[in-house]
Amino acid sequence: RVSYAQGDPVYKIDDGDKNNGGDDDNGGGDDNGIIDDTLPAKGQMSGITTASQERTDRIAETAEETTRRAQGQMPEKTKQEFRDDGFFITGDIGTIDSDNYLSIVGRSKDLIISGGYNVYPKEIEIILDDVEGVYESAIIGVPHPDFGEGVLAVVVLAKGADLSEESIKNNLKQKIAAYKRPKNIFFVDELPRNTMGKVLKNILRDQHKDNFTTP
Repeated sequence: RVSYAQGDPVYKIDDGDKNNGGDDDNGGGDDNGIIDDTLPAKGQMSGITTASQERTDRIAETAEETTRRAQGQMPEKTKQEFRDDGFFITGDIGTIDSDNYLSIVGRSKDLIISGGYNVYPKEIEIILDDVEGVYESAIIGVPHPDFGEGVLAVVVLAKGADLSEESIKNNLKQKIAAYKRPKNIFFVDELPRNTMGKVLKNILRDQHKDNFTTP
């Protein structure tokens, strides 16, 4: 089970055993965990394993138990997202610490693998958005001939701000590892969003897909 804990987005993994403080209505058992030991290859889904086993600072792909079934015209997509045991794959990625707390760090489809390293866009966006003069940002990965994917930043500046790509890069050098830093930074007036306000990173990836591959 995943229950909300103070400090969004942090969650507590509960093994469902009432004798150990769990809240499972069926009196416990260790078949209701929702985390995986390892992050699967990009494009694959993680398995669902028990949460009662000891795990520390691992990467997990979350799932939610549900009795609902998706309706619509995409049966193959539905089959991918819903498991036979009643879990729905949310697509969120998180880290689990020694106290069994799960911190959401991003979405599996937004994960960037650059030079064999996992790069979580949300981590960089939080730091980048904190730079004075930056209103908001989006971190994306696009094809790179040497690293598999290269990290790019798309930035909206605050009104009246006068920042250059170089000044932002210099700022980030003091805060994050080299492999996480954007290799290029693009400035836009606004980020593309859907009707729910979510940033459409697929559009940004498509716009900049040839950044490293075109001479």
